[in-house]
Amino acid sequence: MTSTLTYHHLPQIDSPEDLRALSVEQLGAVCDDIRRFIIEVISSNSGHLGASLGAVEIAVALHYVFNTPDDRVIWDVGHQAYAHKILTGRKSDFHNNRKYKGISGFPKMTESAYDAFGTGHASTAISAALGMAIADVLDGNTDRHNIAVVGDGSMTGGMAFEAMNHAGELKPNMLIILNDNGISIDKGVGAFKEYLLSITTSTTYNRFKNKVWNYMMRRKSRYGKNTIAITRQLTRGLKSSVTGFSNLFEALNWRYFGPVDGHDIKTMVNILQAMKKIPGTKILHLVTKKGKGLTLAEENPISYHAPDKFDMTTGCILEKTTGDMPAKYQDVFGHTIVELARQNPKIIGITPAMPTGCSLNIMMQELPDRAFDVGIAEQHAVTFSAGLAAAGKIPFCNIYSSFMQRSYDQVIHDVALQKLPVVFCLDRAGLVGEDGPTHHGAFDLAYFRSIPNITIAAPMNEVELRNMMFTAQTGKHGAFSIRYPRGRGVLSEWKQPFEELPVGKGRKLRDGDKIAIVSIGHPGNFAAAACEELEQKNIAVAHYDMRFLKPIDEELLHEICKKYTTIITVEDGTIIGGLGSAVMEFSVKNEYHAKIFRLGIPDEFIEQGTLNQLHKDCGFDKEGIIKIINLCL
Repeated sequence: MTSTLTYHHLPQIDSPEDLRALSVEQLGAVCDDIRRFIIEVISSNSGHLGASLGAVEIAVALHYVFNTPDDRVIWDVGHQAYAHKILTGRKSDFHNNRKYKGISGFPKMTESAYDAFGTGHASTAISAALGMAIADVLDGNTDRHNIAVVGDGSMTGGMAFEAMNHAGELKPNMLIILNDNGISIDKGVGAFKEYLLSITTSTTYNRFKNKVWNYMMRRKSRYGKNTIAITRQLTRGLKSSVTGFSNLFEALNWRYFGPVDGHDIKTMVNILQAMKKIPGTKILHLVTKKGKGLTLAEENPISYHAPDKFDMTTGCILEKTTGDMPAKYQDVFGHTIVELARQNPKIIGITPAMPTGCSLNIMMQELPDRAFDVGIAEQHAVTFSAGLAAAGKIPFCNIYSSFMQRSYDQVIHDVALQKLPVVFCLDRAGLVGEDGPTHHGAFDLAYFRSIPNITIAAPMNEVELRNMMFTAQTGKHGAFSIRYPRGRGVLSEWKQPFEELPVGKGRKLRDGDKIAIVSIGHPGNFAAAACEELEQKNIAVAHYDMRFLKPIDEELLHEICKKYTTIITVEDGTIIGGLGSAVMEFSVKNEYHAKIFRLGIPDEFIEQGTLNQLHKDCGFDKEGIIKIINLCL
């Protein structure tokens, strides 16, 4: 990629060693270079913009002060780590960020020695850093630093508090950088956000803390090596009296420092150099601005979390020509749940920190008392939904498929075991594209199919999604999972009257001769297109849309297995345990002898790329289906 901008120091920086050769006074210019570079690249190559712009000074300060990669830095969540990637040998590859066969959009251990831990999901870094710190203790390594950079609302996740509680007992040498920008992907929620706000906005506390800190940090201070300990004692007492709270972090045996301006690079360097000398568990609270350096991103952090292409000078997002393109499944969900909720007062909407991404924000605007963002807390979202259901409500719990993995026990123990009518809407099911293996929703069909008392459905189009939501909200079928992909459907008109579907019943879409395709969900459209193309060549292939994986339509499977000698299953999920496995189990159980070929996501983690590229690689796009049919003829 040829740059159109002039950079001062960035061309000479290919590693943290190069960065450390500069003076502290030059670091501000380095941050400006990195920020411009991120804006330039992401303006034409969509990525996670806002969070990484806000964390530039943090990355520079950490790599300048600490001896990385021997000292370990773990980024939680990983989408704030672009400056880190640029500083650690991936600057020349950054234009391939999130692209097919390019570098990952998240830290990845196999990509760089500087990526101490892979972090695509939130709230994991403190646990990982604690494990590494304890390993150092066991190995007798007392010099290494383990640092977790926790940002974009990750501290609201229960895992973060579990890890802090454990670390506070063990007290290894580790540091948390709390990157407090007051927002995750959407606006921050919860009491913890208000607690941080009470600290950062107290003028009395901050004025006194700054005076004390500046005085104590003077070189000629008579307090010498006790400087930080004395500062801590003074500010801790004041903090309690000003905010009305005892310090939460101190209560968990973490030494708390802050709040500090997370864009003041010189101050951060000085503080981090001082904190290196303090053993045990420490937390530095930094206040940053998501989208820093791009005015529109600062003013609209939700829209610029991961924007489409934009003008790198003005920041204006470039308009796409959409014409009569079908609606996104997410928007169909968002409008449909509002429509259903107006008819059924029992319906409640829940999401763990993804209201805009999953379009529950539409319900939050229209019916704010009946829609809840619970923060980055998937386990709580599921059991909160179970409590609502136990009290007579019909909760629609919308969680991305890959994030639902985090609340598997709650689905089993709190919902399915008790036969509660919670409706799980699994957004981003199947391959999701450029976010890669941490976000592909590959496993929900398989991991839900093994759970009793749960209905599993997947719509082939937008009308089917609406009808499945309508069927689920009757509350007659217990726990009910509806999975659908990221992006657009296939219909130009989807606002049709609701129809209650017969649960566990599929449908025959096309008759054929010797070969039948059995599909579930959106990939049925690839199968339908393949059948249409083959029909033009006088090749008749049958096509069945199962609609439900559980209970599966055994009557329809008997028809298929008796009539066709070859069956091809098509699904956007792992082929182990999903639709293909279910059809094979049925065939063996009933002693049928048809040849069964399974198309889906293979038994491996799929890297990032466009959906078209990934569907092709996995072999269940239209061309892949035609190829396997030709081999069977």
